[in-house]
Amino acid sequence: MLALRLTRGARPAVQLRRLLVALASAGTGFLLLCTLGHAISHPEDASGAGLRLAWCLTPLAATVHFALAVARTDPGTRPRPGLAAIGLGPARLMAVTAATTALSCTLGSMLALLVFLHLRGDLTGMPFDGAAADFRAADAPLPLPAALTLLGLVPAIASVTVGLVLRPRDDRPAAARRQARSYGRFGAYGGTAAREPFGAYGRFRVRRTAGEPAEGRGAAEPAHEPKRAGTPSARAGEDSPAALPAEDSRTEDLGPAVLPSPKEAPNGLPWGIAVLAAGLAVEAYANRQGTTPAAPLPGGLAGTPSVLVGWLLTAVGLAVAGPGLTHLCGRLLQSTRPGALRLLAGRVLMAEATRIGRPLGIVCAVASGAYAMTTLYDRTGPEVGPLTTLGLALVTSCTIATLLTSAVEAKHARSDTTAALVRLGAPATMLRSAAALRAGALLALFGPLTLVVAELAALPLTS
Repeated sequence: MLALRLTRGARPAVQLRRLLVALASAGTGFLLLCTLGHAISHPEDASGAGLRLAWCLTPLAATVHFALAVARTDPGTRPRPGLAAIGLGPARLMAVTAATTALSCTLGSMLALLVFLHLRGDLTGMPFDGAAADFRAADAPLPLPAALTLLGLVPAIASVTVGLVLRPRDDRPAAARRQARSYGRFGAYGGTAAREPFGAYGRFRVRRTAGEPAEGRGAAEPAHEPKRAGTPSARAGEDSPAALPAEDSRTEDLGPAVLPSPKEAPNGLPWGIAVLAAGLAVEAYANRQGTTPAAPLPGGLAGTPSVLVGWLLTAVGLAVAGPGLTHLCGRLLQSTRPGALRLLAGRVLMAEATRIGRPLGIVCAVASGAYAMTTLYDRTGPEVGPLTTLGLALVTSCTIATLLTSAVEAKHARSDTTAALVRLGAPATMLRSAAALRAGALLALFGPLTLVVAELAALPLTS
């Protein structure tokens, strides 16, 4: 019930993103049902049915990735004041997010079932004069358990993925976590850094300070007594950030510190380049074996299993190398004595490298794969069917929508920095120019990279 109330009370933009998730789930569910219909119509072609089902994994993965991106930007399930008091901590909010994702995907699956039943003629009669009866299996009964199992794949996988990715994590270092889990003396939660001898807690619950000898101390100072002015500990307490008044830590006095701090480069760039090179090498090796379609692709495409493995490795390599390339793009923007505009754009790219780099790499992989598929298309074979067109459109739209959703998430993540810059007097045109500069820099880096990878992937297969 809470998930339903949070879903109903969301903003129109959030509802639109959830609707897009439902439509993506409907498209994937329809493809799965069409695969089931083809298997029912052709019981002798078990390998062809398995191949069609395997090709549905790509739209399934794109849909789940998009659902995860939408769940990360859902403001209705973020921690808010007062929710923990009624028992809605991070773990339960994660469960609510997973339930909301499952609800959106289930609505899409039900829509796919209604459309499929309508095309079969089970609801209002046979539409389109009986066209496309090959994948509908209109002359055979539809096994309901198998259909429901296929339709439940998208909600189940999407909700489990959201729960695993958004589960509460402890970001503290490993040593701090071990110390927090341990229990000190006298039942104190959290161990101490130095081992204390017996008698450290004397009469009147007095504890000696760290570094002071246990013997020869004299009268102990009560723990609750305020520190005398002028002592080193008092001066250290006055200079600590926790002791400063609220008006001394205003954002207006920070100056350049409001910019995102430069982060370390993601460590996936060398691995991504290695996997990308391996994928291109596998595709080049497939050309030496010939292009006999041992595993025919849907829609009149010709290819071999080596081609499919090469495409998969190329896509994984671009996805892994995306964050590192985005971080490198931000670093290049700040080179050679940058001004305020280039410094802001570069710092933001470096801070958001992991968030937007991976979806951007996946978009590049899809674009290069689409170019290679158009190159491999057999003009003498059959035309690309409606199911192949639906699958390609679904994968492309999901990857682009995931990138845009990740950009929205990055915008929300730096809202504090943007507000601080506005309070410091930064004009709105500067912020828009920085956003345009970031987009132009990413396009200048990833655009030629996509074209080069697409040409290299298609060259061995067309030579």
